[in-house]
Amino acid sequence: MKKIYLLVFSLFFVATATFAQEQKEEKKTQQGHTDQNKFRQMKDVLATPNDQHTASGAPGHQYTQQKVDYVMDIRLDESENKIYGDEKITYHNNSKDVLEYLWVQLDQNMRADDSQTPLAKSNGAAAFITPENFKSTFMKEGKGFGFNIEKVETDGKPLSHLINRTMMRINLPKALAPGDKFDFRIKWNYKINDINKDGGRSGLESFEDGNNNYTIAQFFPRLAVYNNVEGWQNMQFWGRSEFALEFGDYEVNLTVPADHIVEATGSLQNEKDVLTKTQRNRFEKARKSFDNPVVIVTQEEAEKTEKGRATGTKTWKFKAEKVRDFAFATSRKYIWDAMAVNINGKTVMATSLYPKEGNPLWEEHSTRAVATTLIEYSKLTFDYPYPKAVSVHSERQGMEYPMICFNFGRPNPDGTYSDRTKKGMIGVIIHEVGHNFFPMIVNSDERQWTWMDEGLNSFVEILAEDVYDAELFASNPAKNITRYMGGDQSNISPIMSQGDYVKQFGPNAYSKPAAGLYMLRKTIMGPELFDHAFRTYSQRWMFKHPTPEDFFRSMEDASAMDLDWFFRGWFYTTDVTDIGIKEVKPLYLTDKPSERVTKLKEQYKQYFDNLGELVYITDNKEDANANAMDKYVDGEEVPSFMYSVEFEKPGGLVMPLIVELTYADGTKSKQTFPAQIWMQDDATVRRVFSSTQEITKITVDPDMETADVDTSNNSWPKPETDKFDQFKEKVKE
Repeated sequence: MKKIYLLVFSLFFVATATFAQEQKEEKKTQQGHTDQNKFRQMKDVLATPNDQHTASGAPGHQYTQQKVDYVMDIRLDESENKIYGDEKITYHNNSKDVLEYLWVQLDQNMRADDSQTPLAKSNGAAAFITPENFKSTFMKEGKGFGFNIEKVETDGKPLSHLINRTMMRINLPKALAPGDKFDFRIKWNYKINDINKDGGRSGLESFEDGNNNYTIAQFFPRLAVYNNVEGWQNMQFWGRSEFALEFGDYEVNLTVPADHIVEATGSLQNEKDVLTKTQRNRFEKARKSFDNPVVIVTQEEAEKTEKGRATGTKTWKFKAEKVRDFAFATSRKYIWDAMAVNINGKTVMATSLYPKEGNPLWEEHSTRAVATTLIEYSKLTFDYPYPKAVSVHSERQGMEYPMICFNFGRPNPDGTYSDRTKKGMIGVIIHEVGHNFFPMIVNSDERQWTWMDEGLNSFVEILAEDVYDAELFASNPAKNITRYMGGDQSNISPIMSQGDYVKQFGPNAYSKPAAGLYMLRKTIMGPELFDHAFRTYSQRWMFKHPTPEDFFRSMEDASAMDLDWFFRGWFYTTDVTDIGIKEVKPLYLTDKPSERVTKLKEQYKQYFDNLGELVYITDNKEDANANAMDKYVDGEEVPSFMYSVEFEKPGGLVMPLIVELTYADGTKSKQTFPAQIWMQDDATVRRVFSSTQEITKITVDPDMETADVDTSNNSWPKPETDKFDQFKEKVKE
């Protein structure tokens, strides 16, 4: 009897599917509709694999990348707010190519008086404007920003070069052969911008007491990336899309006023020269404290120092290996604390610098947030390889560099702060420290593919924030992205757009990629498969230059999951998720075959004769026959309630179909059908649900896991609309 029961269901599905397919084909013929296969492979959009970027997503046996080493003497002139630099550069040509010239990035030229960045913006006339804004907009005076290149030379002789806005071409005396290196020197200076007045990713923040907080980056001419994917990555810097850089070793001498505290990329080489004995003793204690930060410069000491002005200078010496950039922070206002972090048996220092204006918020959370970031990111990627991570407070910044980052989050003048300020401050610290992993180590091309660092980092940030304070950071990334995705499509760009051309930059480069990865981990792949694949990608491309193809292919290669349907839809289109319930039909058991089944029996008589006794399924309640099947089959209770449910997909994206059933007694069950349920029909699919008790409600995606932009069709029976909704519908009519 049980076999008969199952066969009847099979016949029912075959007949229903056949009929539905016939209807669909007829509809296509009538409308001239051609349906693109959402599950086709991405060979048409991905770069062809080669021996440097393989089909598996791993670096190939011919993979190479350049190396650039810097030895720099940097002097900060506090009286003029200028930086003077003298750098010696060694460029290693590890490629298979002969290079005729080198390209150097001059990022500070973006704000030079002759910069084209302001000219590339569409600006209309405002209805009102302040005198100050009017002057800066319509009576603009040059401020003297940008690099002043004093010398470019090799072996003491002038070196031919050409400056094209934010890029400088170094014309080599002779072509640089594979395996060779080239040494040259650049001497330069520039005026430091005030972040709050002039804008910028780095610069100075001035205080009413006359002191400055210098958070300095993009401050020296830096070599652009040369690889086999882009050749020279020499796109101009327009101010938004960030930086593609080569790894190398740095030796940097930073000369600043003698009463300043300095932190920078790399390890401090001369502690005895720049720190007091008390400070060194406190730092030794911090190196053994894994639970709480140790204060190295107290607030009382910082407040005392900020009241004076040193006339002399000190030189802080830093050395860093295998980093792609260098940044530093310096001020006499800094409070300084640190604690040790255990990363799989290796001690890493978590450190914070902040003026008194950051307290009490910063002393309570900054260094602890740094420590949590290092631990949680290391779990999902690789053990953090650098000796430290530093968080520096600045009123309006959120920027990242190897081992050091600049972060906002300032309490009110009386020291009070809201949960929003606290959440923002902790969130930005976790995010910017997390950038040590993406792209400071997994070194993707930020200028080209912003999402590869911002999106991946924002995803891991969500997991780290949940560990730090699950209540404060409670969120649903898939639900949160629906407002953006369901918005005006003319104002939305695919994720796979070059960063300068992206519309709605934040959602596109940060939130949507992060939400997509969150869905992959939680709903589509599951944490075990996802984590292994994500870790595989991260470890494969440590200290290398991955492309989007390397990420997509690694995720599939390490999980045995075909994810082309997801990557194509989520990253290459602006399609939306919209899955709903189109129709629900109760089904009944009967011993009377329908007219359609009777015709099938006549058509396939020999097949039906071999089946023996049959029980039939009908959607006509009047034909129901309780005696059609025994109440128990082989000791199992026969479902008295069955429902044929037709699901529709008005949205362009395919996603898993998550269905929650609510029963008469209030209990619930949930079933997830893979995205492949849409393989044969991109518009509608059917499923039959059976139960020993009545099903009172059916809900699609009850926890909003798939970024469904329209939930009005997600429930059966449909919820009653309130009077206001009814009024709105009448207005539409």
